[in-house]
Amino acid sequence: MFISLEFQQQNTNEKELSRVTCWLLGAIITALSIALTIALLVTDKAVPGLADLAAKNLDISGVENPVTAVLLNFRSYDTLLEIAVLLIVAVAILPTQSSTTTQFLSVDDKIIISPVLVGLLKWLVPLAILVGGYLLWTGAYSPGGAFQAGAVVAGAGVALSLAGRHDFLWQTTKARVALNLGLLVFLLVAAANAIVTGTSLQYPVEHAGWLILVVEIAATLSIAAILLLLFVRLKKIAERSEQEINQ
Repeated sequence: MFISLEFQQQNTNEKELSRVTCWLLGAIITALSIALTIALLVTDKAVPGLADLAAKNLDISGVENPVTAVLLNFRSYDTLLEIAVLLIVAVAILPTQSSTTTQFLSVDDKIIISPVLVGLLKWLVPLAILVGGYLLWTGAYSPGGAFQAGAVVAGAGVALSLAGRHDFLWQTTKARVALNLGLLVFLLVAAANAIVTGTSLQYPVEHAGWLILVVEIAATLSIAAILLLLFVRLKKIAERSEQEINQ
């Protein structure tokens, strides 16, 4: 065992950079940092054009929060692509084995956990869902929105997963619908707008508010499902790797 450790230490030392190379890299990084600092100090501040433009057009965006107006109206195409990227990541990490069950969340009553933890979960999970709903709703006029709400709701699922008694089955139809719902609704809204207005993501002013709300509700569910999927799958992969190492 000690021979193996000595061999690994020798290999690590061989991969280290020489002292001259480290000093050279440090000098380059320092010079670039100083140059960037000087550039920031001497450069005139840009005229705030886009921010003023977004603020002046809030009345036609359907919401009062300028961030939500930009993300889901003025530049909603970017948000659509972000949700598509998240879905691609989810598809890449989905389990491949099939399942005959239709239940998304299974509970193993044979696993005994602390009563204190059970009581905490009974309060924490509904509270997280309630806070997520509040963040979703308040995103129309103050900081919040689908991504923040989805992260909080996913946190409720993470708490259940860490407790050890609950398991999420991602092969079920309910799970697949939750993962795809955000992108699907976004595309359907874009298609409906293309038919009505001739532009895919240009919402009619009188319907912009509720269309954004529909998109955000669907996006919240998908974002929560995708984030929870990433945590659960990576956790299982880490546990499997640890078991293989111990064996």
